Amino acid sequence: MSLSLKINSNDSVAVALETLRKGTTVNVSEASITLVNTIPQKHKFSLFAIPKGGTLTMYGVVVGEAVKDIAKGELISLENVRHKTEKVLGKTAAWQWKAPETEKWHTRTFKGYPRNDGQVGTENIWLFFPLVFCENRNIQTLKVLFDKVLHPPKKEALESLLADLISPGSSANQIATQEPTPPGFDNIKIRFLTHQGGCGGTRQDAQSLAALLAGYVNNPNVAGATVLSLGCQNLEIKTFEKALAALQKDSSKKVLIFDQQTEGTTENFLKKILQDSVVEIKKANTIQRMPAPLSKLTIGLECGGSDGFSGITANPVLGYVSDIIATLGGKALLAEFPELSGVEQELVNRCETSALGEKFLHLMKTYENKAHAVGSGFDMNPSPGNIKDGLITDAMKSAGAAKKSGSAPITSVLDYTEYAVNPGVALLCTPGNDVESTTALAGSGANLILFTTGLGTPTGNPISPVIKVGTNTELAQRMPDIIDFDAGRLISNKMGMDALGSELIELIIAVASGEVITKATALEQFDFIPWKRGVSL
Repeated sequence: MSLSLKINSNDSVAVALETLRKGTTVNVSEASITLVNTIPQKHKFSLFAIPKGGTLTMYGVVVGEAVKDIAKGELISLENVRHKTEKVLGKTAAWQWKAPETEKWHTRTFKGYPRNDGQVGTENIWLFFPLVFCENRNIQTLKVLFDKVLHPPKKEALESLLADLISPGSSANQIATQEPTPPGFDNIKIRFLTHQGGCGGTRQDAQSLAALLAGYVNNPNVAGATVLSLGCQNLEIKTFEKALAALQKDSSKKVLIFDQQTEGTTENFLKKILQDSVVEIKKANTIQRMPAPLSKLTIGLECGGSDGFSGITANPVLGYVSDIIATLGGKALLAEFPELSGVEQELVNRCETSALGEKFLHLMKTYENKAHAVGSGFDMNPSPGNIKDGLITDAMKSAGAAKKSGSAPITSVLDYTEYAVNPGVALLCTPGNDVESTTALAGSGANLILFTTGLGTPTGNPISPVIKVGTNTELAQRMPDIIDFDAGRLISNKMGMDALGSELIELIIAVASGEVITKATALEQFDFIPWKRGVSL
């Protein structure tokens, strides 16, 4: 196994594939380099001397600037490097791309839920949500009621542990009794989400939340929804209905809206909700899975808890998958704009038209200006965990993050809450925050989300299955209850990209068909955080 990796022939740094001790001599691209520091696994070292003010390149792009002289073989760290990117010139050339061979996937299908508007769901979900935070308690009450009736008790081991911690030996004296679970809905899942918005903020925040929630209803994974309103909030029912009407091509999807101030007592309010909702949930339960082509997949591309291997294992594997799906006529959505800082020129050149490139740059600049206005910036995006594991600058992180979208032409640029319509790769404006971004991906139509992580994160979504792709084998072995797929085998087992990418596509088909449950879903990790369009990095 090689000790290090130089990703692009123009790079000035290499990545340590294992911890390399000070004084070790490594061979990189036929050059011998003696390390002047110990280089932790996943971190970078210089391939030649770089003077103060000189630029550092990785993935073939500028990822930093030397703040002092850097010796050949020296560790790259916050002590000697700061964030720097290249100037973006707009679309400078037509994008040259050779589509991958997809013949073996042409006739493959997944078993999904067809919708009248032509979309196909990987799930069949009835969704309960509020228009305003005042209704969160009622949503929680409804969730408790459904859980008690439809689901057996869970987490018995943890309950026993807690009982013994409080009163040692008490769990041994408990008689295990459990009422038979009544027959439930075998073909529909009932999910609930809450949020802290809908009132008290700006009218723009309310409109943005309305568009996001409308996107969730329009997502093909949702069969119908029950919506709770208080009655006096900023996010009025008519605002939500307008946002939903703007998205829906077909109005047959049932959406029930209840207003508490109209109904009177809380008990009467909840009774009406239950009576009307169960009628429609029973109807939605009759919808069956049917074969659908892979072109009906809309995959969200996300990373969180990234490490120094993200850009050389898991993210490129997602890029392989993204290129296949885009070539087949499906959609791939690349989010997290703060993590595209430094690779704008390549992305602009990938845009099919100059207008798309201009829209992307406008969204990026507007977002970054808001960050600067409060004393922040994209350069502050890397988390302490990112930095500890080798992602020293935002540009370094971004250069690896962009690999999730492969190399296919970019056919759409979407602002936050815009819905994906065109086949191909889309850039979706979201924060780098894991949950805000996955929340947005589902709201823009992703019926399945691929999420790479090097440090381990449990993030999931209430309506779109989240497949967690680990960047290193050690993580997959240490956190098997979170990681669905080990992309670290690209290094640890020297698996080829074709073999690993094809294996991930097979997993996607199984998850989309309901044959495999993702770890996030099994843990009921149903996270939902709307972006208020203030600054969130």
